[in-house]
Amino acid sequence: MYKVNFNKLIATFLLSVFCICGRGQNEISSPFSKYGYGLPSNVASGAYDAMGKVGYALQNPYLLNFKNPASYVAFDSLSFIADASFSIYSSTLKTTETTQNATYARPNYLTLGLPVTKHWRMSAGILPFSTLGYSILDSQEDESIGKVDYLYEGEGGLLQLYWGNGFKICKGLSIGFNLSYVFGKLTYTRSAVFDGDYFLHTMVNNTTLVDGIHYTVGAQYFVGIRNTHRLGFGVVYENSAYVWTKQQDFIYNFSRNNSYDTFNDTVYCAETKGSMKIPQKIGGGLSYQYKEKVLVSADVAWQNWKRLSMPGRTNDNLQDAFTVNFGMQFIADATSTNYLKKIRIRLGAQYTTGQIYLHETSIRDFSVSAGLGFPLKLFNNNSSIGFMFEYGQMGTLKNNLLKENYFRFSLHFTLQEKWYQRVKLE
Repeated sequence: MYKVNFNKLIATFLLSVFCICGRGQNEISSPFSKYGYGLPSNVASGAYDAMGKVGYALQNPYLLNFKNPASYVAFDSLSFIADASFSIYSSTLKTTETTQNATYARPNYLTLGLPVTKHWRMSAGILPFSTLGYSILDSQEDESIGKVDYLYEGEGGLLQLYWGNGFKICKGLSIGFNLSYVFGKLTYTRSAVFDGDYFLHTMVNNTTLVDGIHYTVGAQYFVGIRNTHRLGFGVVYENSAYVWTKQQDFIYNFSRNNSYDTFNDTVYCAETKGSMKIPQKIGGGLSYQYKEKVLVSADVAWQNWKRLSMPGRTNDNLQDAFTVNFGMQFIADATSTNYLKKIRIRLGAQYTTGQIYLHETSIRDFSVSAGLGFPLKLFNNNSSIGFMFEYGQMGTLKNNLLKENYFRFSLHFTLQEKWYQRVKLE
């Protein structure tokens, strides 16, 4: 007879509520998110997030790795895994003349992993797909009407609910897929505010509702050498998907009194249905592990952003992007009775040419990260809590562009426990 561990189910439920409700605080402040459908999230599971977001050639029986669904086969056959992450961001936006600071926090993801059969494992969860958030003010003087403030704003983002499966083909070889439902809302607003009480101001609001299916397929192969060394290879393909869109366009006239806006008239209103093309992505990775002590991994990926298409937007400022990730982990002694020797030390770096191309300049992004993973004796030595710190730079001050320095602190919690426990009858 088997008995479900309800304490672990309750913990998983609380993590679910925390992550889903927290998505309402998904606010960022980056003018770079103006292009396309926002900044791609490129999220990785907590442990690998600290290792430069690697994951194509990694698998672990006690960690979820949704970057390559073929990794799910490593799950223990009688256990389940729950993984959740939360981050605090701090960014500094700079031009040659001004500086702006912003701080915000949000959950990153919630994922679950389950065994199904001897050669089949399953995973499901909610992940960010893209984030949109910016506010740009451009004040100009007009000879005939005086000062005019042009305000450009954007908010929203896309999420994905995924269902993943991994299958063991033979010793060392596995394949898998993630089937995702992508959904969300993207809102772009342009306003013209005139100086004086005799003008009606104008606002143009474009809102795009998105929903559709997107999939990822992957494969991994691992080979052991002399029982102490392990080499891993992985490849991943994300399809070029068409998802449905419903665009709502409004043009308003409004008046402003002491910063309070009163909408006087709707000049234009329209709703159209269409589709958005998500660009395909191809990636591959290598990993090397020495016993339980040292793990090193590197990934490379390419995504053809030039093929992005969405209603009311152009891809004139987009380019194909290359991304390189590198990470490593060190454990002094995973089986030691000394707790300090079982702490995971993680380091990583990420570089991307970026998908944004402005003023004949690529908006590159480079970041370094470091983190620690602590086994949780409260549950078992296979559950863990981790901390990660990342520092990065995006953009440049050359050619009258914008540079963003950002810091991110992330906390992740991984729960691994027996899904069913045999009840011993006396």
